[in-house]
This record gives sequence, C-alpha cells and structure tokens, in this order.
Amino acid sequence: MCTGSIEQKNACLDQVLAERRSYRMFRPEFPPEDDIRRIIHAGLLAPFAAGAVGNASDYFRRFFVMKNGSQSIAAAAPLVMAEIHHMAEILHEEMKTNLGLREQAIGFAQRLAMIKNRGIVPGIGTAPYYIVVAERRGYPHVQLQSLAHCMENMWLKATALGFGFQLVSVTSAMSQNPEFCKLLQINPNEWELMGCATGYPSEELPPSIRPPVDNVTRWLE
Repeated sequence: MCTGSIEQKNACLDQVLAERRSYRMFRPEFPPEDDIRRIIHAGLLAPFAAGAVGNASDYFRRFFVMKNGSQSIAAAAPLVMAEIHHMAEILHEEMKTNLGLREQAIGFAQRLAMIKNRGIVPGIGTAPYYIVVAERRGYPHVQLQSLAHCMENMWLKATALGFGFQLVSVTSAMSQNPEFCKLLQINPNEWELMGCATGYPSEELPPSIRPPVDNVTRWLE
C-alpha cells in the first residue's frame, strides 16, 4: 500500500495524467512480460457494469495479448485490414447521398484511405504488443463504456511505466467477425471488443495543451 501523503499521491497522479499521450511510434524491443501483466491488471481493476452483466459464472472481462512477429499478429492483421476496407466502402457510399455526413466524416474517410494506401493498421504489427480486451455483453448495453474505463486504466498504467500507448479503435468493429473471434477463441456477438498497442516510445511527445478549468466550467445554482 502506498504510504505517501495525500499531497504526494496527488502529485504523482497529476504527473501521470499530464504525461498521458497517444504514441504511434514505438521502438522494436519488447518490454518485460511482467510489465504487460501490470498494465492488464490495471485494466482488470477498472469499473464495469455489474448491474448489466449480472452474476455470470464466467468472468466478464478477457485480455488477449499478441506479440509483434507472432502467428496471432500475422492472422489478425489481414482480418482487421479487410474491415478497414469494408468500413471505407460503406462510408464512401453513404457520403455520396448525405451531405451532412460528408462534411462531418471527411477527416475519418481520409484516415481510412491513408491506412488502406499504407496497407498497415496502426498498432497492429507496428508496436511490440497489441492487446485486445473483451467485455461480456449484457443489458443495458454499456459494454463500450466499461471498455473505455478499462482502456483509461491501462493507458495510465502504461504511462506510469514509461511506455507509449495507442488505442486501436477499429478493434471494436471486430466483435462480429467470426474469424477474428475464432482467433481469440470467443463466440461472435457475445462480447464487445477494444484494442490498444503498447511498447517503448521511439520519441518523447510535448505535453498536451488543455484550456484552464474555469474556461470550460459553469457552476450551476
């Protein structure tokens, strides 16, 4: 148990929160597996929708670790890339007839096109570890919110360990993909998914810039 004062604890937490950034460039060497376990444990401690999941005899959250260069990465990468192509095709067709969507989604459409042209999904094969987290579906459907809590915990722990961290948000679209779910040995449509990549960052990023709290806060009476 941490024995520091409240001020010391808050100073450490404030520093980790301020240093949390999205890293997309990683060094090739692999961090120790025990540190990856520490990141996963942080995710396991994250809040979850207990009322939605119910009293399942099987635990509600699962973690799947894929190491760069492994057979699992080689199998997962083309499946996710195929989903990128599918998403891009659907978005392209919808943008043809929906002017509002065209204006709103142009940035995302350009990012999908960039990924297609590069032929590499950022975070899958570009970082030492790709981690997929699965959250059991329940009712109401709040699994994605639980996964967001889980990712934030893992992100903060990775930051505290000096690792880079990148969300691989396209992972959420793979929850209905039979081949991807077979790779994880879970049933399609029973779990929601989210993914992240982690490893040693190849560069230091500047601090993130946020407005002063008072600029974005209203105290209501």
